[in-house]
Amino acid sequence: MSPKVSKIPLPEISTLHDRIQPGDFVDCYATPANTSPRKAAEIIVDFPSWAQALVKLRGIVTAPFGLDQDGPNAKDKLGSFPVESETDTELIAGFDDKHLEFRVSVICQDQQLSLATWVHPHNIGGRLYLATIMPFHILIARNAVARAAKAAAGSALSPA
Repeated sequence: MSPKVSKIPLPEISTLHDRIQPGDFVDCYATPANTSPRKAAEIIVDFPSWAQALVKLRGIVTAPFGLDQDGPNAKDKLGSFPVESETDTELIAGFDDKHLEFRVSVICQDQQLSLATWVHPHNIGGRLYLATIMPFHILIARNAVARAAKAAAGSALSPA
């Protein structure tokens, strides 16, 4: 049985609040779970095959526009996302591209796991891109939260 994932407001503790400007996109999905932001983020970026196929398709479609496919080089990356900051309760990863800036926040606090996405489009290309991927983003984000919570529950049941 998959954990129940709910859309919630961005938690007050998130440092993403400092970035939000008028016209930005922000969403957040959460479910009960007891894990660390790093462990949850590692599971979140380990996309299932159907999501990997969508990411590959995105790469093919956006390549002619010169959009970054692998993210910038960084010492600490989760998938293609450089880790920007990490505390005991929140991990922020993402990067800036020519068409938009984006960050994801993984928060684990008070037995709740949340995944938030912040996007600041730079131009009409960024807004069109965001509108195009939105249905897929929602599916991937909700699935990612459920997978991370399920893994956390499984590891809690495993003997040490």
